[in-house]
Amino acid sequence: MKKLACSALTALVLCMPTVVFSKTVDVKILSAAQDGLPGFEPRVVHVEPGDSVHFIAASPGHNVESISGMIPDGATPFKGDFNQDLTVKLDKAGIYGYKCNPHYTIGMVGAVVVGNTSNEQKVKSVPQQGMSDQVFKDIFNDIDHGK
Repeated sequence: MKKLACSALTALVLCMPTVVFSKTVDVKILSAAQDGLPGFEPRVVHVEPGDSVHFIAASPGHNVESISGMIPDGATPFKGDFNQDLTVKLDKAGIYGYKCNPHYTIGMVGAVVVGNTSNEQKVKSVPQQGMSDQVFKDIFNDIDHGK
């Protein structure tokens, strides 16, 4: 009887559906990031498909939105309201570039790497304005070096 109960328990455990938990990573939207300028902290995050990024409106006067051409093919663009938190679930693998719209030209940008960097060449080819060009060069350098 003991052997039969053990076999039944083993079969039950093996047949149970696997529960996969997604995670949420926080990114602060700040008027003064580590360099003293408006920015996102951290400016690069790595998640897996199905995870979420919670953008926290830690300072007033900012928003967050994806940059046209800097998201994976088939991904849904996102845009948050000013002074509001925004949580975005990211299902498509690749790099998502984002910005604060009014502070984009002074380099208030960041990136989320979802699973892999399969669209890196595409997002690197998107022209940037003002200081965002250099900030994205730094971001891609960080991504390429596993940061």
